[in-house]
Amino acid sequence: MNFTIMQRYYSLFIALVFSTVLGISNSSAQIVDPVQWKFTASNVNDEEVDITATASIESKWHVYALKVSNDPNAIGPIPTELKLTAASTYTKSGGTKEGLKYITHFDPNFEMDLNYFENKAVFIQRIKRKSPAAFEVAGVLEYMACDESKCIFPDPVKFTVKIAEVGAKEEVVDEASTTASEATSGILAPVKWSVNSVKVEEGVYDIIFTANIDQNWHLYSQFLPSNEGPVATTFKIEAPANVQLVEGVKEGTPTKKYDPNFMMDVNFFSGKTSFTQRVKVTDNKASEVKASVNFMVCDDEKCLPPTDVNFKVNLATGLGEVIDPLQTNAATTTPGKFQYKLDGVDVSEPLVKDCVEIVAAPDASLWELFILGFLGGLVALLTPCVFPMIPLTVSFFTKGSENKRQGIIRAVTYGLFIFGIYLLLSLPFHLFDQIDENILNNISTNVPLNVAFFIIFVVFAISFFGYFEITLPSGFANKMDNASNVGGLIGTFFMAVTLAIVSFSCTGPILGSLLAGSLAKDGGAIQLTAGMGGFGLALGIPFAIFAAFPGMLKSLPKSGGWLNSVKVVLGFLELALALKFLSQADLVDHWGILKYELFVGLWVVIFALMALYIFGKIKFPHDSPLKKLSIFRIGFGVLVISWVIYLASGFRYDERYNTYHSLTLLSGLAPPVGYSWMYPKDCPHNLDCEHDYQLAIERAQRENKPLFVDFTGYACVNCRKMEEHVWIDPTILAKLSEEFIVVSLYVDDRKELPAELQETYTYEVNGVKKTKEIKTYGDRWAAFQIASFNSNAQPLYAILSPDGKLLNTPVGYTPAIAEYDAWLQCGLDAFKNK
Repeated sequence: MNFTIMQRYYSLFIALVFSTVLGISNSSAQIVDPVQWKFTASNVNDEEVDITATASIESKWHVYALKVSNDPNAIGPIPTELKLTAASTYTKSGGTKEGLKYITHFDPNFEMDLNYFENKAVFIQRIKRKSPAAFEVAGVLEYMACDESKCIFPDPVKFTVKIAEVGAKEEVVDEASTTASEATSGILAPVKWSVNSVKVEEGVYDIIFTANIDQNWHLYSQFLPSNEGPVATTFKIEAPANVQLVEGVKEGTPTKKYDPNFMMDVNFFSGKTSFTQRVKVTDNKASEVKASVNFMVCDDEKCLPPTDVNFKVNLATGLGEVIDPLQTNAATTTPGKFQYKLDGVDVSEPLVKDCVEIVAAPDASLWELFILGFLGGLVALLTPCVFPMIPLTVSFFTKGSENKRQGIIRAVTYGLFIFGIYLLLSLPFHLFDQIDENILNNISTNVPLNVAFFIIFVVFAISFFGYFEITLPSGFANKMDNASNVGGLIGTFFMAVTLAIVSFSCTGPILGSLLAGSLAKDGGAIQLTAGMGGFGLALGIPFAIFAAFPGMLKSLPKSGGWLNSVKVVLGFLELALALKFLSQADLVDHWGILKYELFVGLWVVIFALMALYIFGKIKFPHDSPLKKLSIFRIGFGVLVISWVIYLASGFRYDERYNTYHSLTLLSGLAPPVGYSWMYPKDCPHNLDCEHDYQLAIERAQRENKPLFVDFTGYACVNCRKMEEHVWIDPTILAKLSEEFIVVSLYVDDRKELPAELQETYTYEVNGVKKTKEIKTYGDRWAAFQIASFNSNAQPLYAILSPDGKLLNTPVGYTPAIAEYDAWLQCGLDAFKNK
């Protein structure tokens, strides 16, 4: 006995060493649970009861037999042992027996022949009862499981089973291990069906029949190689007159394997599978569709006779009902219970890590906005509200100071205060960012806010055209001006504030453009701070430079009519940008008003009018008489005309993609070319993509292709740049269209989910629990991205296997074509080698 105990612990030691060498004891490894146990009790006769432990074992894993080797002196892995707790209600009758024949195979890890089970193992302990009354039996099961590379030795499995009284019609099982219908009636129901419908587009729906198949059982395909084997799964759809069936019922890719029950190769499904019937409604009334399925299921030992299950599904709500006599818990199924956190996705542990280096520089967008803000500040300097202030303010500092050095210091301080004031204006947005990391994205895609921006920009444009002035309250400006008389640093600060206020009629529209542009970027409030910093720096620098070199003031052009021309040109730009915000609202809310043709056409008209204005053919209220055209004005006019010709080229037909040629310089500003009246396309470059993750992963399983997940947005500028600059590359486009199933998930889609699909989702960000109301499709995809991919920035691209495993590290905006192509190839290689 002591030798046996020592032998057992030595076996445990060997297993520990073996597992440690293979690296599975690393605390960062993923927890695996490849064996599921079920415990049952059945009356053999009036005196004897069998306690049965059944193991469902995942593929490639094995559980060891009661004796791991036929050599009694062999020391190897831990054998399985079923122990019952002693009680006064029964006695054991003999030892534990195995219900199935084990496999004996040489194991190179232990260098010996071992006895083990694959797929399924059964262990039976018979007991003798001491009375006919019902009672309970408790016990514990110890086991070890291994695959080709590692072993696990889980905690002992504790169980309790209820023994029915003698003569009872039903056998009682471990309540946690099987379904109520099987326990109470003995009728097997290894397939649980559900049904729902999903709207694909207007008038087109997919009816999805989902089968959840118990472990070790399999459901046969609709298409079998012979009629002499099992019964194929068949569907019958009863559609009303206004519903047309689109082709037949589609299924995923089945497993083809030899079936010992029929002694032939058959096609079957295991685990979970779906069948999809697409239908088209010919009128505006989404109807109820009835259907039935006839199917057969088998395990390795037996088959159940063909069974019929009836369904009905409401296309309008997506809800379906299963009418199955074997499913006692059959009820209305809700397709809205979406799995936001994918089990197979851990962004820190993809299947292949760091297979290609992506030099994605998020800071580049900060510099881009800083430079744009700086340029905006330079433009603001050339407006009638700011330009005349430069010589006056510099003269005040230089002449009102005791010496040149003091004047320079005061001017530099003035410039720094201007820079600081515009930085301070961005601080409230940082507070918003702390409240909700997705709030600025929500603001930028908010339909009422985009409409408000459109109206504001139109008002700004009219103001720049000279029909009225936008100013802050004069009383406020007077107070700031009075405060500037204090002197010292405080006085200089209030002088800077006064400049910001009195110049608002010119700088306000530019700042509004900067604010709106920053919100349309990814990265949060830091983007706005970068832009504001650039704007403030451009406004502040001239005062410091001219104070240090006052002689340069003489080289400045004199104020005059050209300053108003700058304002008018800015007015045309504001009018063009206004359409950008109306377009965002139109895309997000699916109005279908501002399609590609109208947007580009209006831009052609706006810039054509700008060209006419530059050449003096159009005048506005504050314009001075134009006696002759300067060389600069002619050159600028020619540049605008060239721009108009370029815009008009966007109406050329592209035979490759059966749509318009996309305008590279309008990426992120104009609607996608597929958003068109003449050549409508749901996906860029005529790709055959999906817009629903569940439909896409089922299609990936059917076609056995990796899934390319594109988290995008209608208002996402960088998303359009990727589609129109990178995806259009022939090599990349060929991969996306031929090697992947593409799903584009729009996180700013404001189309509401059906009421029964709306829910509240709880998730964690840096250890802090947050809740999100899921009311729209965009809400669903945004929560899905945060929960599964730990990111809320778009674009984000990820590659998944058909079973939902992350193949390589997701990437964001990657403008370098070679890098993006290498990343796609890395995902493909990971899928092929999986």
